[in-house]
Amino acid sequence: MTLEETIRRKIDLKTKPLGALGQLETLALRIGLIQQTESPQLKHPTLLVFAADHGIAAEGVSAYPAEVTYQMVLNFLGGGAAINVFCRENGLDLRVVDAGVNADFPEHSSLIAAKAGYGTASFLHDSALTVEQLEFCLAKGAELVQGLQQTGCNVVGFGEMGIGNTSSASMLMSVCTGIPLDQCVGKGTGLTTDQLSRKQSVLQQALTRHGLLTDPYKILQTYGGFEIAQMVGAMLTARSLHMVLLVDGFISTAALLVASRMQPEVLENVIFCHHSAEQGHGLLLDFLQAEPLLRMNLRLGEGTGCALAYPLLKNAVAFLNQMSTFAEAGVSSLDD
Repeated sequence: MTLEETIRRKIDLKTKPLGALGQLETLALRIGLIQQTESPQLKHPTLLVFAADHGIAAEGVSAYPAEVTYQMVLNFLGGGAAINVFCRENGLDLRVVDAGVNADFPEHSSLIAAKAGYGTASFLHDSALTVEQLEFCLAKGAELVQGLQQTGCNVVGFGEMGIGNTSSASMLMSVCTGIPLDQCVGKGTGLTTDQLSRKQSVLQQALTRHGLLTDPYKILQTYGGFEIAQMVGAMLTARSLHMVLLVDGFISTAALLVASRMQPEVLENVIFCHHSAEQGHGLLLDFLQAEPLLRMNLRLGEGTGCALAYPLLKNAVAFLNQMSTFAEAGVSSLDD
């Protein structure tokens, strides 16, 4: 009997009608397969919020000024953001990664210094990252996850902060999937109709400038962000360490898309936490054949979907490990 068959049988013998726990059963099976055990455990769940600035923000593609990236990181470190609240409520450790914010931060126990630069170049005029910066980001992301795993963590969530990063994600999505750019571009932080038109125009110019790209490393170097590239490196390493990957919204899913172009098997370790209200996210989830846990019209980023979905993972593992079987409870089953 394969491990999948063993877990399915364990689920089916619980005191409930077959399939009565719906998607929770699918979730329990997935976690068991990721951890390669019929009795999975969730240990030291940690949410990494990768933050960086984007040169493309200078082209007027965001409703907010670039300095908001820095200000929001300070808010994370001060404990006042939505992600702080949800992590506290649901028992996740929160670490903020300075992957490339255009400012320096004082030392803080929750801050990881991993700066690849003070913001990327504008991909309207040049590649966003240099080859050296891309290599640094991939290696740094890998290093961060290895460090977490060594502390006993086996669940890692991916969130982000970076003014302009929906533009980066839209480009990555369109180039990697072939979906027309106008279907990948949304309002991000809340653009007006005129601002959205400008954003679409700027991104189309960039697409024309760089031409056809097929290599995922070159695509990431051209259109990515420091935070996105570090997420890619972290995701690939988390897969190799048999960790559960919690993927948040549009930006994190775009990072996963690139990672899956590099190593398709990474998708086997992913829990898609929610369906974002950002326009391109639904199409991207469909492309990846993903079934997210939550549909709440979230579009905040920060990893908020991961923190909100995490209790579902806890309950999936709890029922799998603790719920009685028909035989244990003395309840008649269909086979009796």
